[in-house]
Order: sequence, then C-alpha cells, then structure tokens
Amino acid sequence: MLQTGGLFLIDNVLWSGKLSDEINSEEHTVASREFNRKWHQDDRIDLSLLPVADGLTLARKR
Repeated sequence: MLQTGGLFLIDNVLWSGKLSDEINSEEHTVASREFNRKWHQDDRIDLSLLPVADGLTLARKR
C-alpha cells in the first residue's frame, strides 16, 4: 500500500550483531535473518542499511 517513493524505516536489523553469527539458531535471530533476506531480494525497493546501534534499514519503494 506504500506509494512509489514512499519510505519504510526498519529498526534493529542487526540484532546486536547476532545475525552475523551463523551458529546462532535462536528463533528470533533466524526470523530476523530471513526478514533481511526477503527485503534484500525484493526488486521493488531500494535498500540502505545504517549500522548505528542495532541497525536501521531504509527501504524506498521504486
């Protein structure tokens, strides 16, 4: 429902660095990895990740 040029802001996308630890299989960590993968693969949006605190993703609808 987001209009073209609209912006999503998604907080805590780095999950305290847990996402980079492939051994970590906690439910929330795995869900966050999958969430990030889906956004990364979506060709309807442009993404930018700001590595501040727990990470902030900016997703702009093309």
